[in-house]
Amino acid sequence: MAVVIEKPPLLRRLAPLVRGYDGQFLLAVALLALIGQVVMYSVAYDIPGRYADHARNLLIATGVMLVVSQIPPQRLQALAVPVYAAGVTLLVAVALFGVTRKGAQRWLDLGLFSVQPSELMKIAMPLMLAWWFQHREGRLGARDFVAAAALLVVPVGLILKQPDLGTALLVLASGLFVIFLAGLSWKLILPPLVLGGIGVVTLIVMEPQWCAPGVDWVVLHEYQRQRVCTLLDPTRDPLGKGFHTLQGMIAIGAGGLWGKGFMAGTQTHLDFVPERSTDFIFASFAEEFGFVGVLLLLAAYGYFIVRGMLLAAAASTLFGRLLAGALILVQFVYAFVNMGMVSGILPVVGVPLPFLSYGGTAMVTLGASLGMMLSVGRYKRLVPG
Repeated sequence: MAVVIEKPPLLRRLAPLVRGYDGQFLLAVALLALIGQVVMYSVAYDIPGRYADHARNLLIATGVMLVVSQIPPQRLQALAVPVYAAGVTLLVAVALFGVTRKGAQRWLDLGLFSVQPSELMKIAMPLMLAWWFQHREGRLGARDFVAAAALLVVPVGLILKQPDLGTALLVLASGLFVIFLAGLSWKLILPPLVLGGIGVVTLIVMEPQWCAPGVDWVVLHEYQRQRVCTLLDPTRDPLGKGFHTLQGMIAIGAGGLWGKGFMAGTQTHLDFVPERSTDFIFASFAEEFGFVGVLLLLAAYGYFIVRGMLLAAAASTLFGRLLAGALILVQFVYAFVNMGMVSGILPVVGVPLPFLSYGGTAMVTLGASLGMMLSVGRYKRLVPG
């Protein structure tokens, strides 16, 4: 008598791969991804290949997210030290043998392609520090926070040397979030914040003297000084250093309450908005969808951040809570810094807007971060307690 083995349907075979995902978090991700596709088509339909490339990058990032989400948090924890060590080694290699482009030595030529190791540190840094505090759980003392700070300073210093202030600040933020969530005392947090506030006020008051031609700030490169001075007074050089900031602000203001409409942004499509599909895509969005559209976009990001924080809070281990919490807060920093620089309240730095800005490396990094967060939430549900 023949035995017939019935093959289960494809959906049933795939079900274990997606079981345990946080549905609301995935909904927030899908909503922002959809907005990103609509906006990219609107602002870049007349740029050959740009929309197709963005869609391809999104598909790759989705694949990366799904693959990484299958890795248990325990395995991610085991990968922390090797990934961090590889990242630092590559940064040292960049300092010694890196390729220089546009005055910055940020890339490493591997023959068939070039890599930017600083992008790897955006993930390696929170992984490493989350591993460190998990390793020291129950025995945390002042020395552990000092060691964590040392682990953070090394890659940040190497990235600053390239120079790449924007990426260095993002890597710094990812590490500081882990240290803060691990329980750093407010007594140590408040003094730097107060000093920073005093520094900002002093900079605003002294702007006419400190931003005068020929003044050397010593601690910053000239292009970094120019960015800060342009932030304080973009009309100082409206057709040069201040052009990006002024055009971004003009485009945002031109959108008014309801915006000029889908694919109807004149500032955008007459090429007044610089980098309209990358760093300044928020200005193009605001021009076409207006103040109401911006509020809806902020609500979508808010939903995404809140769901991510709730997912982190529900993690079953300290490692999971620190990793997921830091990764979602870094996405908040991305959005805040990008919108702030386009709106003229922060210096212009190369920070993309998550889900919206064009860029393959940034999109893949985002996918990996989302995958880690889904893994933390997923294995909490699959393995209770």
